[in-house]
Amino acid sequence: MKKVVKFGGSSLASAEQFKKVGSIIKKDPARRFVVPSAPGKRSSGDTKVTDMLYSCYDKAVKGEDFSDEFEKIRERYEEIIGGLGIKLTLEGEFESIKANFESQAGSDYAASRGEYLNGIVMAAYLGYTFVDAAEVICFSETGEFDGAKTDAVLKERLSGLEQAVIPGFYGSRPDGTIQTFSRGGSDVTGSIVAKAISADVYENWTDVSGFLVADPRIIKDAKVIETITYRELRELSYMGATVLHEDAIFPVRKEGIPIHILNTNAPEDPGTLIVESTCRVPKYTITGIAGKKGFASISIDKDMMNSEIGFGRKVLQVFEENEISFEHMPSGIDTMTVFVHQEEFEPKEQKVISGIHKAVHPDYMELESDLALIAVVGRGMRSTRGTAGRIFSALAHARINVKMIDQGSSELNVIIGVKNEDFENAIRAIYDIFVSTQL
Repeated sequence: MKKVVKFGGSSLASAEQFKKVGSIIKKDPARRFVVPSAPGKRSSGDTKVTDMLYSCYDKAVKGEDFSDEFEKIRERYEEIIGGLGIKLTLEGEFESIKANFESQAGSDYAASRGEYLNGIVMAAYLGYTFVDAAEVICFSETGEFDGAKTDAVLKERLSGLEQAVIPGFYGSRPDGTIQTFSRGGSDVTGSIVAKAISADVYENWTDVSGFLVADPRIIKDAKVIETITYRELRELSYMGATVLHEDAIFPVRKEGIPIHILNTNAPEDPGTLIVESTCRVPKYTITGIAGKKGFASISIDKDMMNSEIGFGRKVLQVFEENEISFEHMPSGIDTMTVFVHQEEFEPKEQKVISGIHKAVHPDYMELESDLALIAVVGRGMRSTRGTAGRIFSALAHARINVKMIDQGSSELNVIIGVKNEDFENAIRAIYDIFVSTQL
């Protein structure tokens, strides 16, 4: 059995955390390929190493003295190495990094060094082979990830290795220039490695005991989701739920490799299993609730709109021409409403209004701002009658006015629009009726 195990920054923030990780890896011989992040915060007032590197490099670019900041980064790693009691020096690596900072090797290079150095430390601590991600994670000349080339290179490089450490977050372009994924990209690296070695499971270790039904900042002691499908996760991640980088899904999904979200600080907790499909009956009707604030709606009224061929296309073309993407578009016989990100829309609102008037000659238009969208997601909703009714009932009981409701044909999710000020209370009301009381 082969497992790829990825550990987040909080799991590797100190020597004490490294030891926890070491125990987890050694407990299961299948955990043969390790993807580490850069050291995260040791406490709430601490700074992540990646942020320290960005700040340090920013000074280098400006021609300012960055020696104090650089020394603090060195001290973080020396503290970890000393606490682990291993014989390892990173002196040569730091000299090279300093020289590259001075020659302005790029912000991606600077940011990637946190994972690079942590990978060297992790490999030395475990006695595993270190594989520099720059040699096996491939990007194109324009900085786009090259999945096909990466898969081939990784398979060849890892085929003869029993165990290896591959740093997360970065790779390289054909000319050797370092290129990073977006923040949180170590999740993506782990997924890519899992695909390349045809892993049985991709374990993603973090500081929470799985994916929660709702945001713990809104719902205290929110329940953990035991099993979630990739489709459900995509819906929740898109609407703001964060435990896993959303791009980490694609490489393993194609191969049918499950992702297991686990807690480094509570390794015995069952966590959340993310799968392609499952016949496991969900504990609740819904799987999760997530949402975002900051939307605006543009409502367009015109008699006989439904019989006017191309009406919707003409309206959306106006948004496209103004480079504004839309989130949802509920419609009726004589009305349609377009939901957009308010931040994107506000600077161009008059151009959009004028464009819609010219394109479709509406009878009436109305704008509304400061809206929030909430996604209620769950495969269990397909076989449960009255789900939308229960949502309306919960919101009505909480005295929340529903601005929009939109249900996909897959019956996997229901999108509700409310005012920004009602956002948290709406999530609490929905959570209460489906999870706390389970009426």
